[in-house]
Amino acid sequence: MPEISSEEVQKILKKYQAKINTQLGEPVPEKFNADAKPVTKEFLEFKDEYLPKHFSLYEQAANYSENLLHLKPSGEKEKAYQEAIDICHLNITPAGAYSFSFLGAAVIALLGVILSFALFQGSMFMIVFFVGSGAAMIMPFGNIPLMFANSWRMAASNQMVLSVFYVVSYMRHTSNLELAIEFASKHLSPPLALDLRKVLWDVETQKYENIKESLDAYLETWKKWNVEYVEAMHLIEGSLYEGAEERRLGMLDKSLTVILEETYEKMLHYAQNLKGPITMLHMLGIILPILGLVILPLMVSFMEGVQWYHISALYNLGLPFLVYYMGTSILASRPTGYGDTDISADPELADEKKMSMEFFGVKLKMDPLYMCIGIAVVCIIIGFSPIYLHALGVKDFGFGGEDGLSECGSKFCFMGYKQSQKITDPETNEPLIIGPFGLGASILSVGIILGIGLAIGLYYKLQSTNVIEIRNRSKELENEFAAALFQLGNRLGDGIPAEIAFAKVAASMEGSISGQFFQAVSNNIMRQGMSVDQAIFDPHHGALLQFPSALIESSMKVLTESSKKGPLVAAQALMNISQYIKQMHTVNERLQDLMSETISSMKSQIKFLTPVISGIVIGITSMITTILGKLSTQMKKIQEGSATGAGMPGGLSDMFGDGIPAFYFQLIVGIYVIQLAYILTILINGIENGSDKLGEKYNIGINVTKGTTIYCFLATVVMIGFNFVAGSILGAGK
Repeated sequence: MPEISSEEVQKILKKYQAKINTQLGEPVPEKFNADAKPVTKEFLEFKDEYLPKHFSLYEQAANYSENLLHLKPSGEKEKAYQEAIDICHLNITPAGAYSFSFLGAAVIALLGVILSFALFQGSMFMIVFFVGSGAAMIMPFGNIPLMFANSWRMAASNQMVLSVFYVVSYMRHTSNLELAIEFASKHLSPPLALDLRKVLWDVETQKYENIKESLDAYLETWKKWNVEYVEAMHLIEGSLYEGAEERRLGMLDKSLTVILEETYEKMLHYAQNLKGPITMLHMLGIILPILGLVILPLMVSFMEGVQWYHISALYNLGLPFLVYYMGTSILASRPTGYGDTDISADPELADEKKMSMEFFGVKLKMDPLYMCIGIAVVCIIIGFSPIYLHALGVKDFGFGGEDGLSECGSKFCFMGYKQSQKITDPETNEPLIIGPFGLGASILSVGIILGIGLAIGLYYKLQSTNVIEIRNRSKELENEFAAALFQLGNRLGDGIPAEIAFAKVAASMEGSISGQFFQAVSNNIMRQGMSVDQAIFDPHHGALLQFPSALIESSMKVLTESSKKGPLVAAQALMNISQYIKQMHTVNERLQDLMSETISSMKSQIKFLTPVISGIVIGITSMITTILGKLSTQMKKIQEGSATGAGMPGGLSDMFGDGIPAFYFQLIVGIYVIQLAYILTILINGIENGSDKLGEKYNIGINVTKGTTIYCFLATVVMIGFNFVAGSILGAGK
C-alpha cells in the first residue's frame, strides 16, 4: 500500500472538516491545523477567569502579525518561545511572537517618522531617533513572551513555599495528594493557583490517568528554574508509598525543610551577584544622566539646532526604557522567595480602595482617580499659562527692578519671550519669537510637575493605603500566629472542645492581634450560636473578614478538617502548622536581611538623592540660561551701538545660541524624576518582595509623592536664589 504524505492527510482532514462545518451551519475556517491541541469552551472560560487581561491584547497583536508576516524563528529560539508560551498559557505560536517583534518595531518607526514631520518640522534628529528606536525594539518585542514567562515564574515562585506548606499541612492528617493539591489551589492566589487547578483539570479531562502523572508533567516545566520545588513535591509524592506513619510524616516534614533551606541558599547567591548589575544600573540610568544635565545648558547654548524635544526624546523616552529593561533583566534572575500576598484583588475589599468623604453628615466613597485627575488638570492649566497668555497677546510684565536691556523692562520677566538670533520666520523673514525664558514661567512650570507627580502618587497611595493597613494587621497576626496556634493545639490536646479552647486562648492572649482574632471567633460561637466552621468562615460575620490572610485561613481550614478525626489529631496538626510558620518566618527574615544592604541605597536614591540633585541642577540651568541670554543681548546692543563695531569682533555676539528655556528644561527633568521614582520602586519591590502588586502600588504612591515634592520645592527655591544672584552680578557689571 503506497504511503500517504502529510500534505495529503491535511487535505483530507480539511475537506471533511469543511463538510462537517457546512452541515452544522458553521463557517469554514481559513486554516486548519490537525496538530492543534483541542481546546474546550470550559477551559477557555476557566483560563479567562484567571489569566491577566493584558495577555489577551498581546495575543491579538501576535496572531495578527503571524497572519500578516508569518516569520518563523530558528530552532533554538522556537523552542524557547514555545516553553515561554506554555508557561504563561498564551494562545499564540512561536511564529506569531517572532513576527510581532518585526511588525511592532516597524509600526513604532513609521509612527515616529510621521510624528517627526507632523510636530517637529521633519527634524532629522527625531527621524533618526525613532527609526533607531524601532530597530532597537526588535529584541525587546521579541522577548515579550520570555518576559511574561519570567513574570509568571517570579509570581509563581513567590508562592511555592506556601504551596508546599499547604500541601504538607493537609497531607499530615489526610494522605490524599489530589485533595491536598485542591486545598492548596484554593488558598493560593494566581498564577500558581491557576497552575495547580490546571493540574487537576488535566486529570478531570483524562489527559493524564491520575494526579501523580499530571503533577509530574507540570513539575517538568520547573526543573530548569526551581529544582527545590520539584524535590519538595517529589518527597510529598514519596510519602504516599510509606507504610509506616512515622516515615510518612518524616518525608512530609523533610519536603518543607528542603524548599526553605534551598530557597535561602539561592537567595544568598542572588544577593551576592546583585551588586554588579545594580551598580551598573545606578551609573547608566541615574548618575550619568543627572551629571549630564549640568553640561546640557552649556552645550545647548553653544550648539545650533538643539531643541528641547531632542533632549526630551533621550531623557523621557530612551533612558527610562533602558532603565526599565535593565531592571526587568535583574528581576528575571530572582529565585524563589516568600513574598507578601496581594489581597487587593479580593472583591470584598473593593470599597477599601476608595477614598471616604463626608458631605452634611453623609459618608460617601469615591474613586480617587477623579480627584487626582482634577489636581493634575488644574496644575497643568496654571503651569502652561505663560504660553497661552503670550498666544492671546497679553503684554509681558516683570519684577526685581528696572533693566533697559530686558524685553519687559525689568530684571526678571514673567513670560520672557524674545527674538531668536538664529531662526527666522520663513514667511516674513523676521526673527522668530521664542520662549518663555522668564523666571515666572520657569517657576510656574514646576507646578506642572507637582500636579503630575501628586496625581500619580496620591492615586496609588489612596487606592492602596486602607488595603495595606488591613494586610499589615493580618501580617501582625501571622507573626504571632505560631505561638497562638501552639497554645490552641495544647488546649485541644488536653481534651478541651474547640468551642471552649478559642475562648481560653483569647483570654490568655488579650491585647494582642491573635487575641482579637480568637475573641472574634469565640464571640460568634457564644453570642450567635455558630459552629466553629461558621464562626471562622461565615461570608458575612466570620472572623476572617477582619483578617484576610490566606495563611490564617488555610490553618483554620486544617483545624476544621482535622477536627473531624478527633481533638488529638487536630491538636497535632495545629502544633505542626505552628512549627512550619515559625520556620517560614525565620527564613523570610533572613532573606530580608540579605536584601537590605542593596535595597537601602536604592531607596535613598529614589526618596532623596535623585530629586535633590535634579532640583539643584535645574537651579543651575536656569542661572546659566539667564546669564548667557543677558550676555548675548548686551553684546548685541554694544555691537549695534558702535558705528562700525570697532573693538568688537563681528561674530562674538553670534557665539551664543538661543538656548533652551528653563521652562522646557525643567519639564524634561521633572518628568524624568517621576519616571525614575516609578521604575526604581517597581524594581526595589520586585527584588525585596518578588511579585507583590499591592506593596508595589503603595510604595509608588509614597516614593513618587515624596520625590516630586522634594524636587519641586528645591527646584523653585534654587531657581529663585540663583537667578537673583545672576541678576545682581549682571547688574553690577553695567
